[in-house]
Amino acid sequence: MSAADHPTRAYTAERLSGRLLIGFTYVSVGLLVIGVVLMVANGISPLAASPTFDPGTLVASLLALEPAAFLWLGLLTVIAAPIGRVIVAGVAYAADADWLMVGISLAILMVIVIGVGTAIAGTV
Repeated sequence: MSAADHPTRAYTAERLSGRLLIGFTYVSVGLLVIGVVLMVANGISPLAASPTFDPGTLVASLLALEPAAFLWLGLLTVIAAPIGRVIVAGVAYAADADWLMVGISLAILMVIVIGVGTAIAGTV
């Protein structure tokens, strides 16, 4: 295989991150399905007021098989997967010295940070 035929680290990382994204999507859907099944089993209406997210009680709530904990973890996984993919891609582009793509990756992450910061501040 010649040097021109050898895939770059960015290409290899993109393939890996794509597979991870698919895996995280399956995990997310699984967690959400478990949460919905537990809601039905406990007679909780999907229209009932939703509980607030408390990261400090997430593990205990999961162990107690509380439906909201599975739903929150599923949502967190859905949100974290693409962010992780952008980070992996940015690192791979930096390893290949593709500075334009590193800049684009950083810009995408900044948009995400601004969006999350705005949501946390409640100024949406």
